[in-house]
Amino acid sequence: MASARSKFTLVALVLASMAAFTLAGHVAVTRFIHDQQAHQLDELTDVVLRRSEFAVDFAAASLDELAGRGLATCDAASLQAIRLHVYQRSAVKDVRLVNSDGSVICSAYSETLEFDRGWADRGDMLASRDSGLMLFRVEQFGGDALGVLRDIGNNKALVAILGVNANLFDIMPAELRAHGEVLLALNNGAQLGEFMLDANKALPHPVEFARSSARYPLRTVIRIDRTVLSTWNTEAYWPAMAVAIALGLLFGVLLSRTRRMEGPVADLDRGLARGEFRPYFQPIFDLRTGRIKGCEILARWLREDGSIVPPMNFIPLAESSGRIEAMTWQILGRALTDLQPHLKADKEFKLSFNVVPKHLLSEGFVGALRSAVAAMKVSARQIVVEVTERDELDDLARAAAVVRELRDYGFRVAIDDVGVGHSGLSRLKGLGANTIKIDKFFVDTITVDASTTTIVEMLVALARDFHMTVVAEGIETEEQASALISCGVEEGQGYLVAAPLPLKKFCELVESRHMTSAAATPDGTVALVA
Repeated sequence: MASARSKFTLVALVLASMAAFTLAGHVAVTRFIHDQQAHQLDELTDVVLRRSEFAVDFAAASLDELAGRGLATCDAASLQAIRLHVYQRSAVKDVRLVNSDGSVICSAYSETLEFDRGWADRGDMLASRDSGLMLFRVEQFGGDALGVLRDIGNNKALVAILGVNANLFDIMPAELRAHGEVLLALNNGAQLGEFMLDANKALPHPVEFARSSARYPLRTVIRIDRTVLSTWNTEAYWPAMAVAIALGLLFGVLLSRTRRMEGPVADLDRGLARGEFRPYFQPIFDLRTGRIKGCEILARWLREDGSIVPPMNFIPLAESSGRIEAMTWQILGRALTDLQPHLKADKEFKLSFNVVPKHLLSEGFVGALRSAVAAMKVSARQIVVEVTERDELDDLARAAAVVRELRDYGFRVAIDDVGVGHSGLSRLKGLGANTIKIDKFFVDTITVDASTTTIVEMLVALARDFHMTVVAEGIETEEQASALISCGVEEGQGYLVAAPLPLKKFCELVESRHMTSAAATPDGTVALVA
């Protein structure tokens, strides 16, 4: 009897433990799914805001160019030049010269004035972080537009009229498109654009996600029916529950066998001391010919046991622990040694490497880079320093000074992840870089989202105005390459040609590209994939 009671107690304890872990797992997984949904919708809201900011950046740069050319007048020659400028920039619908109070003096396309239902006074326009730039809604028949005003002197201003395309907001996942709405508005509540499949169908239980611009008086909002979220992206629930229960059951065993372990930072230090961080090389190629013109070096951790640790598993820790600078120098030094023969043989070949803003602004960065490159007897003009736009540059003036110093010594500077980071295009111009690298997010959507094409065209046009080159990242298909070529992008990198490769395979790829001519197409281009 006692034995049976003991077994019953053990079974009861196991069942109780199972129930406790199941409940805890349910709470944790549900919370995780909810947080992931919120994170994804926050990101989508941010994407709409970034796209809107780019449109305003584009308009502001256009107005600055017109003002710089002395075209802020109403004479026939100036208006003709402005019309040509507008024609070449499809996002801008009209440019108008206005008085200091905002009243219109003349318009490049005077017939567009007939579509206005109203025009804002200066007092109703909203200021931006740039005090000379103001935004306002232009009420028009057939849909409202966005006015971007740039002061020209004390008595006049130029205004760009931007059409607000619904494609700008069509970013919702397929499961949510019929159950949500995306809005763009000014900070005073004036609505500029909206995407909603059925405008007459109200959302019964809306959940709202909102973002406000730090640079412009713009606000984006996504609203989703709460009931739809209960079934969206929940596929991970049962697998995660199974993992949670298994982890709970194993916890006691693992705990009893726990031995003292050193932390992951100590593991990084050992890897640095052993020289385990190695460069992998991803080709940067001409989109039309497929010719490899350079490469970006990317970090990989090759452990003593032969396993390879991907960067997402150690780069964030290296950055937060202050080891990223030592890691960067170790990887760059190895890459310069490995590619020295090729760099000396091909003086047009470029080697790109990434630095975080904190490293760029650190004391002695330029001197250390010059020493490392000079030691390998490699030309500074072949080295490209890539600064990611995902991290904020706290001191833009200091960063611009460092970039200027790098360029004075012959180095080239690229801004990475353009389009999803912290800087506006005006700040990118102020930094003085040579190249912008379009983030993979835009490349992924360029063949399926018309608004992405518009954004890439704007980036290319502005890069051309700023005398910068453009590289597109993450190209995986011929269709993406063709779409980028149509937008004016000339160089790219991505799995279409090769993933990041170890030295031997990269050198074999470069050699094969030089020795083997690909089949030419009728337009003179060559196939990118052999």
